[in-house]
Amino acid sequence: MHRLGWWISRLFVRLPYRVRMHRTDRVPRTGGVVVVANHTSLVDGPLLYGMFGRNTVFLIKAEMFRGPLGWFLRKIGQLGVRRGEADRAPLLAALRVLRAGGLVGVFPEGTRGTGAVDSAQNGAAWLARSSGAVLLPVACRGTGRPAGRRRRLMPRVDVLFGEPIALSSAKGRAGLVAATEQVRTGLVDLIAELDALIADQPVDDVRGKQA
Repeated sequence: MHRLGWWISRLFVRLPYRVRMHRTDRVPRTGGVVVVANHTSLVDGPLLYGMFGRNTVFLIKAEMFRGPLGWFLRKIGQLGVRRGEADRAPLLAALRVLRAGGLVGVFPEGTRGTGAVDSAQNGAAWLARSSGAVLLPVACRGTGRPAGRRRRLMPRVDVLFGEPIALSSAKGRAGLVAATEQVRTGLVDLIAELDALIADQPVDDVRGKQA
């Protein structure tokens, strides 16, 4: 069923877009990986799902696990998370996936936003630190329709895979908070790098505009 989900992502979810992937060589082919990505559209998860070439488990809001879609998400191994609650069961399930050498995808903002990653939840950093998995940032641009714009015909989507982030090893709550901020700033920097790549500008110029 994982493979069926992969083909659906590759053949159907991607069909309405012109997708360009950058630096896919940075994606580890084996071993535990926590993928963290910015989130602007419902299509982000399904689109990214088919890009890794290996079985992928995403942490998805529990509201999506209803009806036929919920049945399908469970069948392909995805994990539902109740937002705003202490929901450790899906995190522990994701931890088992990582320790077995799998790949887990997390949107650290916890919800869809502007893609700027103004905040981050602790889950991704906790998973990477607890499992020893690689933490890989991924920046995505083009899935969200700008406010006030009409529906676009085959919009271009750019996805940039970053270098792994080495997280703080400090213990306790303070160490987790510091590691989470590393996740957030690492993702912000990667988004700036992607924006510069799209605009064909030096990355420092783009970061200056965002600041």
